[in-house]
Amino acid sequence: LMLVDDLKTLLATSFSYSLKAANYHWNIEGEDFIPFHPWLGELYSDVYGTVDPLAEYIRTLQAYTPASLTRFQELSRVSDQLEVVQFPQIFEQLLTDTLLLIDLLNTTFDSATKERQQGIANFMAERLDAMQKYAWQIRATLKVIPGDMS
Repeated sequence: LMLVDDLKTLLATSFSYSLKAANYHWNIEGEDFIPFHPWLGELYSDVYGTVDPLAEYIRTLQAYTPASLTRFQELSRVSDQLEVVQFPQIFEQLLTDTLLLIDLLNTTFDSATKERQQGIANFMAERLDAMQKYAWQIRATLKVIPGDMS
């Protein structure tokens, strides 16, 4: 099933995204700490909160869920962040990754709709709303015009 493959990619990408956002949350410092630390914590917690439901959707479709760091790294569309970076690089990278996640959510929504999995499609629609809001907040933080970095 195309949907199962999309869900596996989305699972790994969401896990990687949340880990990257957690890295930024844990390591931000200087004058940017106070305004950004709580927001980054909310972001990574929210996205990490999707990991278990995504894994369970894969299981409801009678497939096995990838569950290793190696497999997640193979499937994820989000690149790893090995360096400690600060503002504005944190938000530039988050915008790129958020837009990537939005694209993947749209693809998975389309697959769920095509395969008549309305519950999964509804979950994707809710996640799209959340990620589009984060993209707006990131753009506002960077003061980027929507066409500039999409």
